[in-house]
Amino acid sequence: MAQGSSQQPSAHRVAVIVDEGTNPFEVGVATELFGLPRPELGLAGPLYDVTLCTPTPEVRMNHGFFTLTGVPGLEAVDTADTLVVPGRPDNVVPRGTAVLDAIRRTHARGARVMSLCTGSFALAEAGLLDGRRATTHWRWADTFRALHPEVLLEPDVLFVDEGDILTAAGSAAALDLCLHVVRRDHGAEVANAVSRRLVFAAHRDGGQKQFVERPVPDVPDESLAPLLAWAQQRLGEPLTVAGLAARAAVSPATLHRRFRAQLGTTPLAWLTGERVALACRLIERGEERLDVVAARCGLGTAANLRARVRRDTGLSPSAYRRRFGPGGGELLVS
Repeated sequence: MAQGSSQQPSAHRVAVIVDEGTNPFEVGVATELFGLPRPELGLAGPLYDVTLCTPTPEVRMNHGFFTLTGVPGLEAVDTADTLVVPGRPDNVVPRGTAVLDAIRRTHARGARVMSLCTGSFALAEAGLLDGRRATTHWRWADTFRALHPEVLLEPDVLFVDEGDILTAAGSAAALDLCLHVVRRDHGAEVANAVSRRLVFAAHRDGGQKQFVERPVPDVPDESLAPLLAWAQQRLGEPLTVAGLAARAAVSPATLHRRFRAQLGTTPLAWLTGERVALACRLIERGEERLDVVAARCGLGTAANLRARVRRDTGLSPSAYRRRFGPGGGELLVS
């Protein structure tokens, strides 16, 4: 983190606003994902230069468990490339003018702004979300709509990426969004390495449904881990949901239930996401032939590969390779 540390001038600067009552979990997510060194990647320092900042010299965290002191004031946002706004539980209480002004001026000068959990309330209050898609924790969706009807709220998804503004749903979805940002900034290989260190799913699509209240089964389902590991080694093969179910010795309906319970998605959506992630890794490693990439990752055709990569990354395969591939250059068209 930036306090007392020496960072390379080119490091992407991230400022995290810690306001009165901020949830410590989301602050921890931001510092864990963006602030730690990554020696496993062979890098000398962190991927980002992270600074916590506060509107007052002392800020009490949620429920007063501890007080944060000794960090910069809100002037730190003026040099940030990305601003992170974590959530807090008192969402109907207006944010202070200083915090809202800091959010507005950060966005106005073209920096990226992202909220974690109910931090979306602050972005909406600052006027950044008017007429735009956003999400928040499902428990606060009705309150959010009542306070900010001008926002196009998507209450069921994990996160929404609007390019310069990104919003995450519940606290765990903050991990998904931050990993998505790492993937967007540094590519699939780096994001996968970070997720492995976290022992967290490498990729959950932002459009997945949030978990909502439901009864806990008396007997937990068996872990999907062996099946997932088996499938990840065979993504280029013609895998089907029926085939996965047979491999797990369960019916397709039971497999769907287990995927929903353990991963919050369907077998087909998980399989497609893994194939896109493999395609991105192949592109990063220098494979230029779209037909070869499509075949090796199980996406079938170059046309389907283009559509899926663009949907998941916001980039065409050629643009993705220019950003993350070795040496840049265009992909050859098959």
